[in-house]
Amino acid sequence: MPNNQITSLQSPHVARVKALLGSRGKKIRASEREFIADGIQSVREVLSPSFDDAPALLHLYVTEKGYTKLQSEIDGAVLDGAPIVHVSDAVMDEMAETESPQGILALCKFTEITLYKVKQRQAKKIAYFWELQDPGNSGTVIRTAEALGFDAVIFSKNSVDVYSPKTVRATVGALWHIPVVENIDVEELIEFASSEGFFTVAFAGDSTGSILELEKSVKTILIFGNEARGLPDIAGVSARVSIPMKGKSESLNVASAAAIAMFEVGIR
Repeated sequence: MPNNQITSLQSPHVARVKALLGSRGKKIRASEREFIADGIQSVREVLSPSFDDAPALLHLYVTEKGYTKLQSEIDGAVLDGAPIVHVSDAVMDEMAETESPQGILALCKFTEITLYKVKQRQAKKIAYFWELQDPGNSGTVIRTAEALGFDAVIFSKNSVDVYSPKTVRATVGALWHIPVVENIDVEELIEFASSEGFFTVAFAGDSTGSILELEKSVKTILIFGNEARGLPDIAGVSARVSIPMKGKSESLNVASAAAIAMFEVGIR
């Protein structure tokens, strides 16, 4: 057992992590700009971010089992520079949200990413989501956008908290590889798109246009709607399209629809 291992359940570290994961966590995460990532998959990406404004690692809490897991999967030189805090199993159980934690929790700090920063990165493919509510969907679309070569993901106001535990877990570490912008209303998005020369594509189930008929554009923003209500009418979009389907299903889950659309634009 390391000499500096935290064993007290009254430790300030425990209180800090529990506050970020608790019922008031959203407010605390927003005010402190801190959040928790758990598990080996997320932590692997925490330790190897792809852009300057990616969330920073403040503390990496590990049990003996968790540390052994890290040593087996992450280069020793990387671990040597990490701010590791050893904790007992009891402390980890007290802090962790999941019932069977892997013995690894990362306390991270995020930086607000703005449209100006997206412009500075010379983004060419962006996915925008209007009032998404489900953490699993939100995390999945971030992960998908990164996998399919998109340069940024933007969420509107009244969307799910990007840094909630469930959303972070669903990204499987993609938060450290693609910029995510929050609280951008659709009018601001269209103004940005117009000034920067983006072709904007709104996805609506009642549209007669097909994504398969879209002309390729160098700079594209795909716009997706709420899980239940879809998109409102948006003035100024370049095109409104839908995804053609052969089966009897009336619609697709937003994460599934976004994956198809982003593949069409980002890969094909």
